[in-house]
Amino acid sequence: MHYTHLGRSGLRVSRLCLGTMNFGTHTAEADAFAIMDRAVELGINFFDTSNTYGRSVSLGLTESIIGRWLAQGGGRREYVVLATKVYGQMSGQLPDPNLDRGLSARKIIRGCEDSLRRLQTDRIDLYQMHHVDRTCPVEEWLDAMETLRRQGKIYYVGSSNFAGWDIAAAAATAQHTRQAGLVSEQSVYSLANRTVELEVLPACRHFGLGVIPWSPLGGGLLGGVLAKAAAGRRATADMEQKVARMRPQLEAYEKLCRERDEKPADIALAWLLANPAVTAPIIGPRTLEHLTGALRALEVKLGDDVMKKLDAIFPGPGEAPVAYAW
Repeated sequence: MHYTHLGRSGLRVSRLCLGTMNFGTHTAEADAFAIMDRAVELGINFFDTSNTYGRSVSLGLTESIIGRWLAQGGGRREYVVLATKVYGQMSGQLPDPNLDRGLSARKIIRGCEDSLRRLQTDRIDLYQMHHVDRTCPVEEWLDAMETLRRQGKIYYVGSSNFAGWDIAAAAATAQHTRQAGLVSEQSVYSLANRTVELEVLPACRHFGLGVIPWSPLGGGLLGGVLAKAAAGRRATADMEQKVARMRPQLEAYEKLCRERDEKPADIALAWLLANPAVTAPIIGPRTLEHLTGALRALEVKLGDDVMKKLDAIFPGPGEAPVAYAW
């Protein structure tokens, strides 16, 4: 396993982050335990979750599963860099508007206490805001995070799905108030969705935030979707629409992967890992095979010729599309 610093912080995390969104919904608890055990064996020390994961079954379910795994001991909690999130709508015994989406100080501090209880731990290594709340002053949520940090309940603060302006505003406010501020941003980012290169990535690089890409395979588009369809695997109607819209690009992409004798998913992850702004793409395995299969990406080296071809297939924002043949 390879490791790097999380943004400008001194915290060292694995170059792959274990995403847990499937735990409790698509992955049974026993299988989730096996995936987490194997991740640790492989050197993955960076785990990402959220207080809303598991919503379709029970709010907080995924955090509870991780908590029961951590409670087994054996050095699990000491090893894992644990990241979770706050913002989403939660529920209580009575209708409560302060449990709706948002980042009020009350919501953040209460959310942290609830997550700590479900995770069966006394601290969260990286506490992330799942979305920006433009109805709440930046000073309010920064102060709430700083309070938790000084209490030792969280160590670092991150954002998710923030715009470049939101990151800049948070950095300026933190500097003015002499607070630690953000160390990371979690954004949707892949070859198939490069919008963050326009403003978010430049802001992250300028202010020293590590980038944690989610959906690094473009929701499955970059995982060999055409080859899977040819092998008889059925796709959802939504996926079929996306494939139809991007078929020329996907054909060129999978052809390039075959020429390189690499799996499409490995090329997609290796492309992200080659970006100096990227800390660790999030992989969200449903099975052990999905987990172990992702490790190959750490060894794939993409030369300048391949990077240029990938840029031609999937141009960045503002780039004119070019021919897919070479």
